[in-house]
Amino acid sequence: MTGRVLVLGGTGEARRLAAALVADGVDVVSSLAGRVAEPALPPGAVRIGGFGGVDGLVAWLRAEGAAAVVDATHPFAAGMTAAAAEAAAVTGTPLLRLQRPGWSAGPGDDWRRVGSQAEAAAAVTGFGSVFVTTGRQGLAAFAGVPGHCLVRSVDAPEPPLPRRVTVVLARGPFSVEEELELMRAHAVDVVVTKDSGGPMTAAKLTAARELRLPVVLVRRPALPLGVPVVATVGEARDWIRSRAI
Repeated sequence: MTGRVLVLGGTGEARRLAAALVADGVDVVSSLAGRVAEPALPPGAVRIGGFGGVDGLVAWLRAEGAAAVVDATHPFAAGMTAAAAEAAAVTGTPLLRLQRPGWSAGPGDDWRRVGSQAEAAAAVTGFGSVFVTTGRQGLAAFAGVPGHCLVRSVDAPEPPLPRRVTVVLARGPFSVEEELELMRAHAVDVVVTKDSGGPMTAAKLTAARELRLPVVLVRRPALPLGVPVVATVGEARDWIRSRAI
């Protein structure tokens, strides 16, 4: 096989896809944003840090002679997803979006969907203890929340932070038992999260259901029009194979 494939990563799906492509003999480069101090690295070549916007990504695709791009970034990495779509269109590079399905509420779930972190902060104003699991990006939206906020992230968040805050530094995945223990220890009465989807971070939703806690769920941003989307690593691998890369 010939041709270099760029995998825009940072997710478990991106790492598994890189491993599969390396096993297939594909020349793959995984790109990570570099926002986590010690990221889990995928097999194959890895570049860390941004491209410098759309122009930088266009220049990289042309310089490297990329045969295809797979955008396997987080469902909320809207800026990178938009840049990938624009750069792929400019260069004529085939682009695929690999995105896990969002979560679906089940019996016993009390989910309240909102369109942004600012709307999530407004939705939890009347609660006394808020578990914020949206990551360290965008915590400024919760700076004015009057209740106590329990914030969990891999790396220490930067100000502005909620006025009354406890920060827990931890890297998942977490079990249901661990989530129950944490929520009980901090007397959590509402959970805030993004609709990331997948099983890796779903334990908090199960714990919230068991504790009969409401969950404020931030909806995903819309995807660029015209970009094909698949939900699994296997489908993405087949797409690469179909292009004889």
